[in-house]
Amino acid sequence: MAKIKLTKNELKTQRDSLKRFQRYLPTLQLKKQQLQMEMRRLDQEIEEKRDEEQEARAQLSSWIQLYSEPIDLGPYAELETLKTSHGNIAGVNIPILDDLVFKEIPMNLFETEAWTDEGVNTLKQLTRLRVERQILEEQHRLLGEELRTTTQRVNLFEKVKIPEAKENIRVIRIFMGDQQTAAVARSKIAKGKNA
Repeated sequence: MAKIKLTKNELKTQRDSLKRFQRYLPTLQLKKQQLQMEMRRLDQEIEEKRDEEQEARAQLSSWIQLYSEPIDLGPYAELETLKTSHGNIAGVNIPILDDLVFKEIPMNLFETEAWTDEGVNTLKQLTRLRVERQILEEQHRLLGEELRTTTQRVNLFEKVKIPEAKENIRVIRIFMGDQQTAAVARSKIAKGKNA
């Protein structure tokens, strides 16, 4: 605990600090709750995207094994542009997925298998799910960092700053009360000597 001055000015400073801490604490607690709710929502969305991705992979692998020739579908489902914007949740700028655009490569229907269209669509769906999940994970990471900082601030105010200010006010009041009592006693002694 820092050394404090035992004066009226310091008492006023400590009272002002206490009022300021008590005024900001509810805002920080509300922000913390909002971030926690968003984190839970993101956890659920990320899990749903993972499940969708696994389901799509399972569907793809079940029918692709029927064909003996390996075919590379990657060029047909190549990502051309990824459009994102920025959103704001509780004061944190997060990326938001706007659109995915795939390169349009025409397929020669005579040179490709009949199932290639379905394979390309499934591959595009897998890519979309993976990108959506990565964006959600980035949002989760950014919100997690802000939640950690906000939680530290809430704990600082609740457990350090507010009790410290209250203790400083108590110490200053006791000192000033003792000084006032001593002054009264000195004046009575001085009166007694004069009489």
